[in-house]
Amino acid sequence: FACAQQELLPCQSLPKNLLFQLLGLSIATLSTVTHYGLHFTLISDISLESNSYRVIHHAAFYFGICLSMTLILAALLSSAATVRESQCLTAMGFFCFALAFCGLIPAACWRYTHSTEVEDSVMDVYDLVYEEVRRNASSFRRHELTAIHEAFLCCGKRSPFGDTANVERKTCLSSQVRDAGQDCLQEIQYFLKKHMDFVSTLLGITIGFTVYGMILTSFLWFSIHFSSNLDRKGKYILR
Repeated sequence: FACAQQELLPCQSLPKNLLFQLLGLSIATLSTVTHYGLHFTLISDISLESNSYRVIHHAAFYFGICLSMTLILAALLSSAATVRESQCLTAMGFFCFALAFCGLIPAACWRYTHSTEVEDSVMDVYDLVYEEVRRNASSFRRHELTAIHEAFLCCGKRSPFGDTANVERKTCLSSQVRDAGQDCLQEIQYFLKKHMDFVSTLLGITIGFTVYGMILTSFLWFSIHFSSNLDRKGKYILR
């Protein structure tokens, strides 16, 4: 029984570690898309220094990359610890999972306590650009507004000041002007809400797997520890 248990433990743990690596790669991919995606880079380049979006944009990218690297490292350490039956590597894997967990909890709390901050900051950017174009028809701002309309496939907004037809005619695609387009504030809010819902789902899944990783590495550490005390540590072949 000892031989069978010792032989099957690496085989059962490696697929689970592969899941952690895939999860880390998924987080890195989402962070890269969020940072370098057309919609997000466009708003980040246009936003003013006083707007909080640029800070959130960069912070989310670096947090996601660090989190993905931590999860991948934890999975690799756990795999090596399982194969080599090393308590030291197991403890390091547990530390990486715990470090990821300590970063995920504040991120999840921030997501739910500042649920509309990202949406509000992006819509503030659009409002600023739109109103500047409406007031003085700046060619530089007009180019930025046109780029936003093309990226989000929308056209203009409902303004209490009126006189928006001229702005929309100059900054919207011809098909959007003919079809009356889509209100940009609503389109931006819908796009960001869908993206943030996906981020929240991935955060929840990652927290669950991180807790599972801590439990798994703890069990592995105790298993190696007691196997060592019972003189069952070593390489076994099941015949």
